[in-house]
Amino acid sequence: MIQAGVKEVKNNLSRFLSRVKTGDEVLITERGKPIARIIKENSKRMDIREELRPLIDSGSVVLPSNRLKKEKLRSYTVPGKAASEMVIEDRR
Repeated sequence: MIQAGVKEVKNNLSRFLSRVKTGDEVLITERGKPIARIIKENSKRMDIREELRPLIDSGSVVLPSNRLKKEKLRSYTVPGKAASEMVIEDRR
């Protein structure tokens, strides 16, 4: 796995994408902390249920039996700061 900072990836994206095409993974870091990973796209795009089949068969994952209805979803207000405020504080 290749590890590179945001600036390095930005300045050399083509080079990193060429490495990904050959099977390497690129871990992108910001100030030394991992923030993203670039991996090769699977050319055989599978349905999510097919991807999860081994976990479903083993009982580790149970898929919902019904689709969620958007009109039945409710939003909740929790006490404390907004997530966006916490993110801004963390960036300082």
